[in-house]
Amino acid sequence: MLKRFVQLAFIVIGASAGYYAGPLLFQVLRTSPLKFGEVPYPHLIGASLGAILAFVATLWLTNQVVKWIRWSEERLIKIPAVDGLFGTLGLIIGLIIAFLVQQPLSLLPIPGIKSVLPFIVSGLLGYLGFRVGYKKRDELISIFTLGRQGKDKNSKKENKEVFEHKILDTSVIIDGRIADICRTGFLEGTLVIPSFVLEELQHIADSSDVLKRNRGRRGLDILNKIQKELNVKVLIYEGDFEDVSEVDSKLVKLAKVLSGKVVTNDFNLNKVCELQGVQVLNINDLANAVKPIVLPGEEINVQVIKDGKEHGQGVAYLDDGTMIVIEGGREYIGSHIDVLVTSVLQTSAGRMIFAKPKLLERALQSGT
Repeated sequence: MLKRFVQLAFIVIGASAGYYAGPLLFQVLRTSPLKFGEVPYPHLIGASLGAILAFVATLWLTNQVVKWIRWSEERLIKIPAVDGLFGTLGLIIGLIIAFLVQQPLSLLPIPGIKSVLPFIVSGLLGYLGFRVGYKKRDELISIFTLGRQGKDKNSKKENKEVFEHKILDTSVIIDGRIADICRTGFLEGTLVIPSFVLEELQHIADSSDVLKRNRGRRGLDILNKIQKELNVKVLIYEGDFEDVSEVDSKLVKLAKVLSGKVVTNDFNLNKVCELQGVQVLNINDLANAVKPIVLPGEEINVQVIKDGKEHGQGVAYLDDGTMIVIEGGREYIGSHIDVLVTSVLQTSAGRMIFAKPKLLERALQSGT
């Protein structure tokens, strides 16, 4: 179909050119030494000759033109919609500016430059407009986002819907707890899943390592569950930051563009976001916040599982996975004992409880 259309376009162009050039050609032939006589209907004959010549030319030009069109189509499809939109917007603005400056250029006293310069200026400003719109798309999106957020704040009493973006990173998707948090309704706003995070998940799911492959597939399953089963708004962000190679850096930059928050359980990404002034929601912080509170001096019953790093230490775990380091607990490995909490260490990586056996505390008290 495309090939036929290209051939038809060539024929129409050839016929149009022959229609206007035919009379001139026959007039030149009449004045030439060949002494051609007057040709009837020069416009129609010229159009016919032009159409025939164009059709002959299409026999070897059509395939090349079709290949070029296919190549251009593939390149345009690969361009993200946001990039193409802002590039086109910049092109239109550049051409409008070129149109406005054409009038002063037409007043130039030099005839040759006056006729050629407007075309050069239009091409240059159109190209610059496209490049500026394409390169500044992130800043333009940020401006539009801030404007929309300002409007939302003004109408907050009338509209309760929250438009804040929560940007998911790869680790929190693979972790899976984000789906349960969304199900409970504690996470409001729009979940943003960047395309570069999806690509990283796909690479992990295609890994030759069985463990990595299973983690990647789990992450993709979690995303499908969030999109299809949960009542939450999901936005697939198609844009990319070609000047940045690291996924974590892209997440930070995207959070700045969308004025959103990064949702993660990666301790290092958490610190990078804090340094960059980006708000971050750490799933581990949330999990630690809802764990049962254990205070120093409290008595709990645990089973000592293994020995600790330091001499004589034993290690136990609460039901929620919190690790308890027991001083002098090595000799109780495999047994259930009562321990007294001495201190609690809370970090973004988790919570750690330090304790000592209650029997040892009693012995010390009786010894004193």
